[in-house]
Amino acid sequence: MSVTKWDINLVRNIGISAHIDSGKTTLSERILFYGGKIHAIHEVKGKDGVGATMDFMELEREKGITIQSACTQVKWKDHVINLIDTPGHVDFTIEVERSLRVLDGAILVLCGVAGVQSQSITVDRQMKRYGVPRLAFVNKLDRQGANPFRVKDALVEKLKLNAVLYQIPIGLEDQHRGVIDLVQMKAFINEGANGEIVKEIPVPEELRAKAEEYRQILIEKLADVDEHIAEKFLMEQEITIDEIRQATRRAVINLKLVPVFCGSAFKNKGVQHVLDAVVYYLPTPAEKKEYAFDLKNNEAKIELFPDDKKPLVALAFKLQDTPFGQLTFMRVYQGRLHKGDFIYNTTTKKTVKVPRVVRMHADKMEDLEGASAGDIVAMFGIDCASGDTFTHEGYEVAMQSMHIPDPVISLAIAPKDKNSQNNFSKALQKFKKEDPTFRVYRDEESGETIIQGMGELHLEIYVERMKREFNCEVVVGQPQVAYRETITQEATFDYQHKKQTGGAGQYAKVIGRVIPMEPREDGVTFVFENKVVGGRIPKEFIPAVEEGFREQCTKGPLIGFPIVNLKVELTDGAYHDVDSSYMAFKICAMAAMREVYPKAKPAVLEPIMKLETTVPEEYQGAATGQINQRRGVILNTSSVEGSAVIEAHVPLAEMFGYSTDLRSATKGKGEFTMEFSHYALAPRNIQEELVKKYQAKKAAENK
Repeated sequence: MSVTKWDINLVRNIGISAHIDSGKTTLSERILFYGGKIHAIHEVKGKDGVGATMDFMELEREKGITIQSACTQVKWKDHVINLIDTPGHVDFTIEVERSLRVLDGAILVLCGVAGVQSQSITVDRQMKRYGVPRLAFVNKLDRQGANPFRVKDALVEKLKLNAVLYQIPIGLEDQHRGVIDLVQMKAFINEGANGEIVKEIPVPEELRAKAEEYRQILIEKLADVDEHIAEKFLMEQEITIDEIRQATRRAVINLKLVPVFCGSAFKNKGVQHVLDAVVYYLPTPAEKKEYAFDLKNNEAKIELFPDDKKPLVALAFKLQDTPFGQLTFMRVYQGRLHKGDFIYNTTTKKTVKVPRVVRMHADKMEDLEGASAGDIVAMFGIDCASGDTFTHEGYEVAMQSMHIPDPVISLAIAPKDKNSQNNFSKALQKFKKEDPTFRVYRDEESGETIIQGMGELHLEIYVERMKREFNCEVVVGQPQVAYRETITQEATFDYQHKKQTGGAGQYAKVIGRVIPMEPREDGVTFVFENKVVGGRIPKEFIPAVEEGFREQCTKGPLIGFPIVNLKVELTDGAYHDVDSSYMAFKICAMAAMREVYPKAKPAVLEPIMKLETTVPEEYQGAATGQINQRRGVILNTSSVEGSAVIEAHVPLAEMFGYSTDLRSATKGKGEFTMEFSHYALAPRNIQEELVKKYQAKKAAENK
């Protein structure tokens, strides 16, 4: 297959992300249809039994949710758009995280009725983390209670985005016919069986004044963030359509503005305008700055340029197992990649040959000869992990890896029969490689295999996939919550380690204090400070003391969970010329930690989840009662068009089985989303119960 001429200015790498059920996959399906990729539109929970193109896993089609991010490419008016449809469910947050890491722009989809929901906030935080420019699309305007003006205000208030309407709707709910484009001051409606014909109509007279008012707001907002427009605005000169588009593009790329579009993907309205906006306003791969770190020069920052002649830099951002072997999704940032090339993995320091380069379209693929800078492709037969950087040998740089959240829930799991043992370990290895938030370890004390993940649904999906893809039935134990231990008051230690046997002995002495620490933004949970002066402990033994304390924090004596938010200050100590060693100081520090810990009033921390429950208003009392019973603290309740939205903080330990209870209390109409918020002190009675259980478990093991 020949490689078509690659013009980087005509390329857009974009993702579609949003809260669950805002219509991301429905929007993707329309984009594929209008981009000529598919010849018929299938719905997420379609009656035709086919299911949406991008939801190609059997499980996704059954549950009607997106589990894996899917990748495809469409052509739109001479432009090439690489598109990734990401899951909205918080349990699959890593899929969104890794997609946003490699994308240049995104479409934030919002429901026209519910507006900004809890998961929209999470996605927004992820976009901000990677500096991704975005457009907003207010979807579902055909639904009762839809109001894009209210959603735009919520973007400003809740997400602190400079959101500006670039379109206003013609009619809402069952009257929704089309949109007025405020840049061109023209009205458009969609015609044809699938809305494929975009027809221009005169701006309806009754909406003209409103359209002019909102266009004025648009220009004022642009003038605030763009000097060129500000100048013309103050001079009261005519501002052309091209000037508005160029200024908007600059503002979007610099993260100063979020244009808001509206429509109804399900009713095939407004999607083509969003594609036009992607082309007009989102950056090309050359316009979003990307950096790598020079491994030969103290990790100095190097700016990357999407230039085919420069040395190759590509990032493996997602792995997927297929019947043909491991598929590695790659974003090429710099240089060119050819089939048959030898490329170097700067993480593992291994050189591998590229046997096959393909372009993915959900689960179908086409072979390519190679890929240029700025492209997103997939490769077969390359063994690597998610987040590895590939270059040409001799060019030692690495890209910044992704933020990987810690798991909050674990399950003991075992194959039903001994014969499936092989498939069981194969499945676990595969899932672990595909998904960095899915962890597997063996509990040495109980001999059980434990899997950890981001939530009940996350682990439930993997258990189901084991059954389907590996023909391996499993027995699942009780879910386990990831507790933590901490100290609540300062305490001092003064410990001497002395051991005399034949020959050289062991001697070390450490003095200092342990101090409780506030949880830190950067996720650091242990800080060690050396305040020893006058060489009381030789410099080479200080790391041994830190290592001893750090190691002792991996498993607390209270309930056997890691100790967090602890600062150790080493102020004094003593050593012996002959008997002191690295090991002696490490053992001394470990013993000092064991001795001081009970004096520092240790306590148990439990994970608190942010819960957002949406129920019809008549069930609000029942839903609130359920949250209170589960030790929940209600933060806010609001009502949106006949539905009550309850936001609360609830301990994860109390949330098992919540979905069943909520469904039965609301006749199946209640919905909820939940994500990890923070750790908080567990109530005394719960702490005592956990300590008792842990001591009983230890006593049973020691028998």
